[in-house]
Amino acid sequence: MTTKTEYLELISEQKLGINRDNNILIQREIFPKAFDLLTSDDRILVITGMRRVGKSTLLKQLMKALNDSFCYLNAEDERLIHFKTQNFSQFNEALIEIYGESRTYFFDEIQNIDKFEIIVRRLQDMGKKVVLTGSNSSLLSMELGTRLTGRYSQIELFPFSFKEFLDFYGIEISKDSFLLPQEKVKLKQLFKQWLESGGMPEYLKYNDINYLRTLFDNIIYRDIIARYNIRKQVILKELVHLLANNLTLPVTYNSLKNSVGLSNAETAKEYVNYLCNSYLFFELRKYSASFNKQIQNAKKIYLIDNAFHSMMSFISPANNGRKLENIVHLFFRSQNYEMYYFNENVECDFVAFQNNGNKYLTQVCWELTSANKDREIKGLSAAMKFFETKTGTIITFDQEEEITADYGVIRVVPVWKFLLRECEPVE
Repeated sequence: MTTKTEYLELISEQKLGINRDNNILIQREIFPKAFDLLTSDDRILVITGMRRVGKSTLLKQLMKALNDSFCYLNAEDERLIHFKTQNFSQFNEALIEIYGESRTYFFDEIQNIDKFEIIVRRLQDMGKKVVLTGSNSSLLSMELGTRLTGRYSQIELFPFSFKEFLDFYGIEISKDSFLLPQEKVKLKQLFKQWLESGGMPEYLKYNDINYLRTLFDNIIYRDIIARYNIRKQVILKELVHLLANNLTLPVTYNSLKNSVGLSNAETAKEYVNYLCNSYLFFELRKYSASFNKQIQNAKKIYLIDNAFHSMMSFISPANNGRKLENIVHLFFRSQNYEMYYFNENVECDFVAFQNNGNKYLTQVCWELTSANKDREIKGLSAAMKFFETKTGTIITFDQEEEITADYGVIRVVPVWKFLLRECEPVE
């Protein structure tokens, strides 16, 4: 059993670590929303995202900006491995001794504490503001949903967007960046760099492929194999590489089962769910008015960051179309759109719905050519007709025009303009 003295030592060390850490990096685009939820909303604030995506840094930025006292706990500390909820009263006394009486409690990687939701509920009942981070979307939603339905708000953190990537390197964007030839060339070169290197903060900082491999191994072993007690570890890793090499393509659980040698499709589904819960992969369903058909149809696979695709994929680096589509998927997902792909004999890559009912129909290709232009327009036009929408968008690397189609107007926009909000999606 851990003593109060040991708790005091642990909390003191973690507090010193916060004070020593001047590596605050850039302010994330989601920071204003997170700070508003922290200061003007009584509900628990839950920040989820993949391991090492910047949740702890965001937490420290919030603590630094908070004009109030707070307590902090990093639940990944190995000294808390046997921590039980019944120990929290003693632990809370230690927190108060180190930090003083506090209204706000910050808990980093809270899913490592068994039955953490009991502690969170107790603190909220005491009138405390609680902020949590976690790397498992399903676990947090399930545990909090059991005891705290309607009492928390959740935001997701992703790797650096293109704008954050430019901020990280201190590159300022102005209207001239989209008009002057030399500025446009520089912007496109930077986009290609981001397309390959992705947006994982520490990978960009150190440019060390071994860091990326270590992070990948930690996700696979700690967040999936250990958490779910998976015995078929080789098959799981084969599945991961198979999904990475099928990026943006429709797959079925039955086809995955056959490819990696699993005994049944249900196990393949479970493994994919584990990978998605850890934020390494995402599934995109085919649009259908029937929920049962959405579940039964093939899912398209996307990856949290293109750097992992470059590390794991056997696809030629010259094939940038899939990476471009992966980026657009992450953009829509990070903006909290409800998303599907459309396929009724012809395909449209994304149908994205906003909460206000607006819908955005989007195709993605690296370049519109004589070989693919008709196909891309037909897929988008079919979706426009189906959803009774007069506008659609084709996102490319560097083309810009307006096309009159059978069912409305299609804008062709460069991805670097689109991501920097110079070309918003059109309804």
